[in-house]
Amino acid sequence: MEKVKYFVENQAFGVCTRLGEKFKISTSSIRLYFIYTSFITMGSPIIIYLILAFWMNIRRYLRQRNNPTVWEF
Repeated sequence: MEKVKYFVENQAFGVCTRLGEKFKISTSSIRLYFIYTSFITMGSPIIIYLILAFWMNIRRYLRQRNNPTVWEF
């Protein structure tokens, strides 16, 4: 079960995990929130989720660009 959970979290950008760590809330409750609100509002939280995932990837890219490793010189 842990392998499946790790695979899904890697493929799903890690947004729920990051939000859980930031606000000190369990990751599973955040995932359930996204699922329930997606059904109730017909998918609008999915757009928010994708925006957050995009923002996290941009931040990671900018950090790597500002702090190059020894091998990138």
